[in-house]
Amino acid sequence: MSDSIILGIESSCDDTSAAIIKGNTILSNIAATQSIHKEYGGVVPELASRAHQQNIIPVVEKSVIKANIQQNAISAIGFTRGPGLLGSLLVGTSFAKSLAMSLDVPLIEVNHLQAHILAHFIEDANPVPPKFPFLCLTVSGGHTMIVLVKDYFDMEIIGKTIDDAAGEAFDKIGKIFDLDYPAGPIIDKLAKEGNPNSFTFNKPKLEDYNYSFSGIKTSVLYFILKEVKKNPHFIQENLNDLCASVQKAIIEILMNKLEKAAEDLCIQEVAIAGGVSANSALRKAMEDNKIKKGWNIYIPKFEYTTDNAAMIAMVAQLKFERGEFTDLRTTATAKYDL
Repeated sequence: MSDSIILGIESSCDDTSAAIIKGNTILSNIAATQSIHKEYGGVVPELASRAHQQNIIPVVEKSVIKANIQQNAISAIGFTRGPGLLGSLLVGTSFAKSLAMSLDVPLIEVNHLQAHILAHFIEDANPVPPKFPFLCLTVSGGHTMIVLVKDYFDMEIIGKTIDDAAGEAFDKIGKIFDLDYPAGPIIDKLAKEGNPNSFTFNKPKLEDYNYSFSGIKTSVLYFILKEVKKNPHFIQENLNDLCASVQKAIIEILMNKLEKAAEDLCIQEVAIAGGVSANSALRKAMEDNKIKKGWNIYIPKFEYTTDNAAMIAMVAQLKFERGEFTDLRTTATAKYDL
């Protein structure tokens, strides 16, 4: 891998991030999170765009300072073109184009979902990188899919959610439990103190590798409405057990399809990526399958699970080596297929 220095910029949702990579070594990975969305129980696109505008220059400056480089040492700029919130993407795209022009360096567009998967090739992401072909369960607040990764830029989605994403299900169920946003990490924390076998919720019955999470959300809602009618304090009195039971159900849904795909395709190389890959129960399920099924598993470091610019820089580095540049006519796109 070349020793070129790449600046990566990520602004697909509510985190503004910038990273510097040299080869496949991350020199800096800075992020500014937006706490304002907690007040609304979810990301407000217009507020996200404004915050990106305020954060992007300081975040890029900090990434350059922490990497201990000069701006003129940057060989190219990679940026998230999509998918994501259009207003947020526009901020990152516009800034990347302007900076590339001022530094007279190439511009490299990056697919956000591809970046989650290819983050596994960052030097310190894993003791060893995955071997092709491998399966990657890419799971976050906006996306849930099983991807067959044949090569760096040869990926096939073999299963995806037909409605809600897993992270979205965690957040919506968290709202039913009156938890703060984002609810996923809170449910994970509370679940550690609860009994995962306390309550049972409906699971979808889909024949292929596709997912559905709207049913479990509805199942939890009706169950809670029924129980709260009998006992107004039911949620507070059973919160840990509720969180543990919900988490168990969602992780079982995720793993059942992933296990089926790995068995059907005879693949032992299995990775997870995306924000929900930070979930402790999902990580344990992967570790269990390493023993039970002989999988070679790849679980990203926590800093590479959520939206971050290090993964954008990694993809940009791979594209830089291949001379895959984009021009200033490129535009942000809310939808961007793998």
